[in-house]
Amino acid sequence: MTGFGAAEGAVAGRRLRVEIRTVNHRYFNLSAKLPGDLSAFEGELRERLRREFDRGHLSVQVRWTETADGETGFTVDLDRARLVAARLREMQSMLGLGGDVTVELVARQPEVLTSGANGAVEIAWSEVEPVVAQASSECRAMRAREGEALTTELRHRLDLLERSAGQVAVRAPERLTRERDRLRSAVAELLDGRTVDDDRVAQELAFVADKLDITEELVRFQAHVGAARATLSADKPVGKQLGFLSQELGREVNTMGAKAGDAEIAQLVIVMKGELEKFREQLENLE
Repeated sequence: MTGFGAAEGAVAGRRLRVEIRTVNHRYFNLSAKLPGDLSAFEGELRERLRREFDRGHLSVQVRWTETADGETGFTVDLDRARLVAARLREMQSMLGLGGDVTVELVARQPEVLTSGANGAVEIAWSEVEPVVAQASSECRAMRAREGEALTTELRHRLDLLERSAGQVAVRAPERLTRERDRLRSAVAELLDGRTVDDDRVAQELAFVADKLDITEELVRFQAHVGAARATLSADKPVGKQLGFLSQELGREVNTMGAKAGDAEIAQLVIVMKGELEKFREQLENLE
């Protein structure tokens, strides 16, 4: 599910901004970008968001927007700058490379020039967490609105599947009666007026009826549809459970198709497979 949430708050005398973007993914997958002085909190951030998001790809950006005095500023790590410059010149000498090691080149290297106030400030996760929580809440609210629309669409697909299954249930007994009459006619034609062993014919008819009967498949199909409806009404992440139920629905539809022996039922099965595929596609967007 897609979503976006952002929040700002005061942390250690500065302003911190947290932005969370989510897109579809089968599992929980976090990509976090934090400033250097907050990088130690990546584990806490991951666990905090894992409790809020069951699955999805999360892109999180955390950055300082103001320094302690209210002005935007930068911190220069001179020791790291010296080390980077020395290593660049060493690499230049060893590889025989041309060009100059400029201030612009050194400044572009990671952690040489960072935004924020000068001097190390002790920051606790308890100060950062409320800002993360607010951004997460906004993102989840957006996802919830999308989820409501998806739920309506999925219920509609279940209605269409159930309608087709009802048509199959009506058609199935007619097919068995027609198959019985066809078999009786074929036997009578083969015997050409000779005596018919009614017991033997009845036995063969029972075998054919059992082979073509799809009552169990229809009962299980209706049970899975009911379970899917109940799951959609649950106040919790339901994507994985609905994924399992869609597989079970597909299994029953495939068996109906294999047993069809009837053009109209075969056509209904094709329609059901199409609706089920649309149902599965929408599940990719649901948490």
